[in-house]
Amino acid sequence: MLENNISTVNNDVKTLVKDAQALFTAATALSGEKAEELRGRGMRALESALAKAQEAQASAVAATKEAAKSTDAYVHENPWRSVAIAAGIGLLVGVIVGRK
Repeated sequence: MLENNISTVNNDVKTLVKDAQALFTAATALSGEKAEELRGRGMRALESALAKAQEAQASAVAATKEAAKSTDAYVHENPWRSVAIAAGIGLLVGVIVGRK
């Protein structure tokens, strides 16, 4: 779910930045009130992109903190099982690396 949200936000931000770039390019060919309007729209698009990126970052940080809390609680409740899992993963990585 988090990966979908991050992917969607990344696509939205890329689209907003491209739109802002197009507006700025169009504004360079114009002068006066029309150019100011296009520059304003471009700035609003960039501000929106920045806000979406900050939201995605905050969401990712919150999800990471929640996962860390959950992992910490599990390890404290099941210390020997956690040691066995870590040893199993270490053995698996050792076998994979040893084959190369």
